[in-house]
Amino acid sequence: MSAENGAGGEQSASNAVRNTMAAGAGCGCLLSPVALIGTIVVVIVFGGLGVLLAPLIALILLFGGGGDSGGSSPEDQASQAVEIFNGDGKGTLDEDTVPDDLVDPIEKAGALCDAIGPIVIAAQVERESSFNASLVGPDGEKGLSQLPLDVFEKYGKDDDDNDKVSALDAADSVLAQGRYLCDLADQAQQAIDDGRAQGTALDLALAAYDVGMDSVLAAKGVPNTAEAQGYVASIRAQFAKYAGVAAPPDGATPGVTPTPTDGSL
Repeated sequence: MSAENGAGGEQSASNAVRNTMAAGAGCGCLLSPVALIGTIVVVIVFGGLGVLLAPLIALILLFGGGGDSGGSSPEDQASQAVEIFNGDGKGTLDEDTVPDDLVDPIEKAGALCDAIGPIVIAAQVERESSFNASLVGPDGEKGLSQLPLDVFEKYGKDDDDNDKVSALDAADSVLAQGRYLCDLADQAQQAIDDGRAQGTALDLALAAYDVGMDSVLAAKGVPNTAEAQGYVASIRAQFAKYAGVAAPPDGATPGVTPTPTDGSL
């Protein structure tokens, strides 16, 4: 998503989704999971950011999605997953998709500003650390959110009230992530308003989290690199899961113990 196609890339992806699904419906192809995967592949090839949706769609079709599906079919859930992928990530977090002790900090971090939500925070934590609170990165980044040391020093607080500020404390790490992402989103929105960048504040903020705001501003949008665009896409690809539309089968989410459905403990 470069400066030239930043705002239009997401729209073209949505158009591709709509057009290919309409074509599939016209011939009855959506009745077949195999045909639906073929339809989504078209979206993946022509929709740019949809590149990482294939595993998500396959998961929905194979396991019938997850969460409160309201009796909707796998095909409907797959369509909804694509819509959520292209959305703002500000829906309600499915609490069963994250470890119990992270529900509160993730929801608090997601409520820090209008530009983000708990689904965004959860998806980014998975991307950064796979929910490993003790992870130490190659450049000394620590904890769930893998913030650079100087960034955590600026945005980190004693959010768990244990009289210390530590990136290895789950709440401290996740709330610092939220504050930083909100700051980046504010900068991104200002750049968009000033005509210095194109795209959405969320996409620009996510890209800046990974490659830095200077790189985003220099590109006048999400840089047209595999690293920057892949980072944004990989986080968006998890939105549906954390919204409960495509929750994984038992044991597939790091650190999450599935709740028994038969009344057993």
